[in-house]
Parts: sequence; structure tokens; C-alpha cells
Amino acid sequence: MTENYLHRIRHKALRERVVGADQAASLIRDGMVLGMSGFTRAGEAKAVPMALAERAKAAPLKVTLMTGASLGNDLDKTLAEAKVLSRRIPFMSDPALRRAINAGEVMYIDQHLSETVEQLRTCQLPPVDIAIIEAVAITETGGIVPTTSVGNSASFALLAEKVIVEINLSQPEALEGLHDIYIPTYRPTRTPIPVVTPESRVGFPFIPVPPERIAAIVISTKLDSSSTIHDPDAETRAIAGHLTEFLKHEVAQSRLPSHLHPLQAGIGTIANAVLHGFVDSPFHDLTMYSEVLQDSTFDLMDAGKMVFASGSSITLSAPKYRDVMARFAEFKPKLVLRPQEISNHPEVVRRLGLICINTALEFDLYGNVNSTHVMGTQMMNGIGGSGDFARNAYLSVFVTKSMAKDGRISSVVPMVSHVDHTEHDVDILVTEQGLADLRGLSPRERAQVVLRNCVAPEWRDALEDYHGRALARGGHTPHLIEEALSWHDRLRRGGSMKPE
Repeated sequence: MTENYLHRIRHKALRERVVGADQAASLIRDGMVLGMSGFTRAGEAKAVPMALAERAKAAPLKVTLMTGASLGNDLDKTLAEAKVLSRRIPFMSDPALRRAINAGEVMYIDQHLSETVEQLRTCQLPPVDIAIIEAVAITETGGIVPTTSVGNSASFALLAEKVIVEINLSQPEALEGLHDIYIPTYRPTRTPIPVVTPESRVGFPFIPVPPERIAAIVISTKLDSSSTIHDPDAETRAIAGHLTEFLKHEVAQSRLPSHLHPLQAGIGTIANAVLHGFVDSPFHDLTMYSEVLQDSTFDLMDAGKMVFASGSSITLSAPKYRDVMARFAEFKPKLVLRPQEISNHPEVVRRLGLICINTALEFDLYGNVNSTHVMGTQMMNGIGGSGDFARNAYLSVFVTKSMAKDGRISSVVPMVSHVDHTEHDVDILVTEQGLADLRGLSPRERAQVVLRNCVAPEWRDALEDYHGRALARGGHTPHLIEEALSWHDRLRRGGSMKPE
């Protein structure tokens, strides 16, 4: 073990701070705020939180846990079941933690992913007591080299009273040099963020932490969890086809160049499958400025379609991870990982003019999108970065299949049960049925386009009936308030939105 890790701790004095995970976890006390690395199942600290969960079985304690986004290796599940979490910020995707949140056992703060460290920096959130950061290495000056994600790690480490570093020997040393750590200056005199292309490098290749703040170093070997995406199916291929045809038209109308604008795609099967559809498109020299680099990013590079990708994490399926890491020297010059407040920053998103593709749970006739809550009350995962991108995109695109649960649920409804993205932030809606371009349309016009293009045939008559009767009543955005959520009520009572 000594020969395996000493060369990764190049600051020699810090080698004396290597301890076991249990000893490092003993630094954590009841009521503390923890800032932990990890963004969409990539680059999370793995050994210390597991040790903390074990300790809590014998000596109960509660902490507030802040991360970049969701964690892998069932860490949220383990911590939730050990009753360690009193508060969780800003995103999660674990079913066990979801149950605890919806039961009111864990207070969950669902935030735009660009905002968490902004609020920490200005003391709008309680300060971080201990940061726990996974690293490839520690430099000669004490700088922390992240692994497969940056997320909020940099600001957690810089703002925390103490830092615990997990050196993960399973993470390849070739990751060093991949990262670009830039921290914005303080408001209200903040200078512009100097990212002007996806390729821009404006910071350090490590997190510049004073070495005296590193309280403990733990050696770990556990791999990241693999992503759970599925291969494209007929419906996601249809969604990708509709979007490709739309973008081809935008190019033909000189509203976009043939290499498009930089792309952003949300995490998950549908967004990944839609992005994969660009492999067969006529577009070339594509770039990406996104949060998460998924399988489709590397498929596009292998197809000669994408030339550069900027993100905050790399989250891959198991076979794609093996392939990418075996050829990492080939991909590394085409990649950069940034803090999520930079990858998601409204200033940069607006400057670069991104085409943003995110997933909806449901949307309504007028273009309002629900991406977080089932039946308006049950938290699914969280808003993530979709709001950061949608509000500031050149083109804000939301995709979903038109039906769910074997046709018992329509994803297009009279009124969404929860609004994450208002009609003002949504340009394009796409299902396997077709694409609705909402730009420049009034609410009444948007409804007609949505009805004509996005609704499954099984549900079109019912939606047209609702909308027709709402039009008769009148209003700028016509609704039958007493019926607007009746579809959700039927689903609640009988397991289907269909009329009883």
C-alpha cells in the first residue's frame, strides 16, 4: 500500500496525515454541515461516509449534507437508512432517500445547481464545517486534484473549516490536468467570468487549498458507480429524429451554423439517447458545454461529430467507462471538467448561446414543465441544472415520451401539477409524436401546436375537449380551474388518468 499511494501525495508533510476512514469520520460531530464531492454518481467520497454511517448505528448523529448532485455507491441510501441525514442539498436520485424526503424525515432543499455555493459564499446558508473530497492526487503545494467530477468540491474545500481528502487509487492518474478550477470573485464587484468558448481554460488544474486545512487523508479504492442509462428505443429515436429535423431547418434558415451552437443535455436515459441521435445527423464539429458528460458524448467523438466537451462530471455505463479509460489519452485533449457553478453559470450559458436539452416529467398545453414532482407532491430527484440552462439558453428544449405507465398516464396534461420551468423559459417541446416550436406564440397558439404535435392519439380527444371548453370560458391562458388537475386526481384515485 505504501508504494501505491505515496507518490500521489506529493506534499511530503501531508503524508503524515494519512489515517483510516474510521479515524477521519471521528472528526465529524452531531449537527455539522458536510460538503462532499460527487456529481451524478461520479467522484464522490466513498470511504468516510460509509464509516460515518457505521458509526451512527452505535452512536446516532445527524448532519446536513451538501454535495454537487447525486451520489453513487448507494451512499445516499446508506446514510438515509442510518438516519444520519437531517438535511440534504441540492440534488439526489436515490429511492431510499426519496422515501425519507417524501415522508418528511429528511429536509430536502432542491436548488438550481449553480446557486448552492453562491449562497454559501455569501453566508446565506450555514457554513461548511468539514469538506470531504475525493482526489487523484495532492500536489507539491497541497492542491487537491479531483477525480471524475468537480461539482461543488472546490468551493466546499475552500470554504470549509477542515478538509478530509480521499485519495482513490482506482481513479487513473491520467485524470490530472483534466480540470479547470475557477472561482468567481465576490459580488457586487464581480468581474466577468472569462469563459468565452467551451475550450476556454481560465483556472487551476487543482483546488488550491492551504495544506494546513487538510486535517486527514484517507486511501480508498472503490470505483464510481456506473450510470443506469438504457440504449435508445423506438420512441427516443423518434424524439431525436424530430429534433434533428428541426435543427436542420434552423440551419437552412440561417438561424444556426452547420456546427450548431454548443450543446447541453441533462442526465438520464432520454436526454442521453436524444443526444446519441446526433451521430446520424448531418451536423459536424459539434461542441458541448454541459454538466454531465455521458456515453453519448464519447459516441459523438468516436463518430467524428464532436470536437470538444466541457462538463462538471463524467458519468458512464460500465462498458463505456472501460472503453474511455483505456483510450483516455485520446480523449483528454478534447475534455475539461469545471466547478458546477461555472458549467451552469447563467452568464456563461447566455454568452455561449447553448442549445439545451432537458427531460420533463410532464408538460401542459401552454408549455409549463414539471421536472421534479410526481402528482405535484412527491419529489422525484430535483431540478438539477435544468433551470440554470433553460432560463438562459439560446434554445431551451424539453423532451419526454408522450405517455407513461403503459398508457395510463399522459405526459401532456391540461395543467402541470408542479411548475419548475414556466412557459417563459421553454422554447421547444418534443415527444415521439412530434415537436412543438413555441417561440413567438401566445398561450392559445401554443396550445394548438402542442395538441397537434406532441400528444399521443389516445389522449388527443380528451385534451382537445378540455381546451375547447376552456376557450369558451375565455381568458388569455384559458383554463377550467375546477378541472385543471382532474387528470391527476383520477390517477391518484384509480391508478390512471383515463376517465372512469
